[in-house]
Order: sequence, then C-alpha cells, then structure tokens
Amino acid sequence: MENDVKSPYTIQFCDAFDWMAAGLPDSIQAIVTDPPYGLKEYSEVEKQKLRAGRGGVWRIPPSFDGCKRSPVPRFTVLDEVERNALRTFFARFAKAAMRLLVPGGHIFIAANPLLSHLVYMPLMEAGFEKRGEIIRLVQTLRGGDRPKNAHAEFANVSVMPRSGWEPWGLFRKPCEGRVQDNLRKWRTGGLRRISPDQPFSDVVLSSPTRADERAVAPHPSLKPQRFMRQIVRASLPLGSGVVLDPFMGAGSTIAAAIAVGYESVGLEIDSRYFKIAERAIPRLAKMDLTIGLQQSFPAMNRANGGAQHSRSGQLQS
Repeated sequence: MENDVKSPYTIQFCDAFDWMAAGLPDSIQAIVTDPPYGLKEYSEVEKQKLRAGRGGVWRIPPSFDGCKRSPVPRFTVLDEVERNALRTFFARFAKAAMRLLVPGGHIFIAANPLLSHLVYMPLMEAGFEKRGEIIRLVQTLRGGDRPKNAHAEFANVSVMPRSGWEPWGLFRKPCEGRVQDNLRKWRTGGLRRISPDQPFSDVVLSSPTRADERAVAPHPSLKPQRFMRQIVRASLPLGSGVVLDPFMGAGSTIAAAIAVGYESVGLEIDSRYFKIAERAIPRLAKMDLTIGLQQSFPAMNRANGGAQHSRSGQLQS
C-alpha cells in the first residue's frame, strides 16, 4: 500500500513472526514498537472483556473531570507461567529481529517498570547491545492505589508508587567495525540528532495521547504522535532506511514515520486494529502537533521561551 501523504509505507494483516521469518536478512534499519506483551492482554478472551468494558486483565479507570480515561492492563496479575511465556515470546522476537536488522540497527521497544526485565534480557541474550532507555515522562493512572478492599483502613498507604514515566528499551545490533565504518556501509549505528548542536535526549517530556488522536485511532495502547515522531526520527541516524513496527496496533509508529519522511512497514495480526490503522495512519500523519501545545506542555513552553514543535515533533527554539 502506497500512502498519499509524504513517504512510502506498507502495512500488512499478518502474523509478525511469519513475516519476519520470510523477510530478507539485513533488510531493516530500525524497529520501533510497542509490543502486546505477547500474550495475555491481547488474547481473544481478554480483548472481548476489554471491548465489553469489564473484567479481565484490563483495568477500566474511572471517569473524572469530564474525561473518560483509556483502559490499562494490570500486569501484576500475571503468574509465573505467564511470565515465562513472555520471556519465550521476546526471545523469539529477539532472534527474528537480529536476523532482519542491518548491523548497527536499533530497536526502540516500549516496556513498563514491572516487566521491562522480561523484555530486555531476551534481547541481550540474543546478542543485542543495550544502549540505555528512553524515559517518556508522562502522568499515568498506574500505581498509587490503596490496598484493595481496604481503602478506608489504610487511607495513607499506596501499594505501589504512582507512575510518572514509561521506559522504552534502546538496543543495537552490533556494528561491523567502528561506528563510522558502519555508518558509511549500512547508514546505521547511531541516533539522529535533533540539530547539529542538540543531541537526541533519553528523557522525553510527553503528554497523554490527545483526544483527537484517540478519536481517529481508538486503540487502548495508542501512543501520542508528539512522542512517536521524536523517537522514530531518532531511529535512522542519516534519515534514510526502513522503520519496522511488527506490532503496529492502530498505526502510530507508521504515521510518525510518514510525518518525518521515512519509509516504514507495519504488521498487525488483529483484524479490527488493522482496519483502524488503514483509516487512521494518513490522518494521524497529517495532524498539526502545534495545536494545543501550550495547553499540553505549559511548563515546558515557559522554560523554552515558547518553543514550537516542528513537523517531526522535535522541539525547535
């Protein structure tokens, strides 16, 4: 499928592992993905409960301030069998990704503080170099709750801290020789800077996904374009190559790639989400991210003297 926005993209309704197994070795320059944690929360049983609005691993947050919050999965309910299944899932993903990526290619992979070790260890065991973490600073609804069914008795107790960040693991397939040699041959090995004077940072201030984006692409794990465009842009150091999202959901990675002018491939196994992505990707890619910027980031804008976002989602003063 060719897009009519800015750059070529392809999306396919398929099993990601089947597609990755059939792909040519050393054919992808970067992977940017928010995986489904393989298994439980996007199983058919759990998706039915999610869509029904009750029960299962998905926690339906209360509505307040006139705003309806999106569901979030309760990862603390996973047992050891399910955690082992996650390790197996990511080991399989890591092996497939190692084969597809060119030397020096990066993976940006969304995680959460409770389960990140189950994601990161299989990648390192497969031979990827851990290059750090991208910290998405965002106010979430995870954590901060009092003990279940004992709220009044333990009014001053939280079972877990209220989460104000989301980790994205950053991994690199080993380079061939020096980074400069790898950049010349494979056009990968580093991260694209925001400008000659400003490197990409491992801390990104982010608002929750905007209501207009959720209206276009209703998916429980939709990430905001303002954040996605920044990390997608950083993933190709010389601004060329193919970005793969093997678990694209509603297509936020692919839309971000279009917005910054990159070629991309998105894969999705759920027919409902694939249909959403077909419609949503061009619309997300065209969204003007300067609209509502002051409301979303008032403190940041004051600190930056009214800095504005470019089309790529990077802060430019």
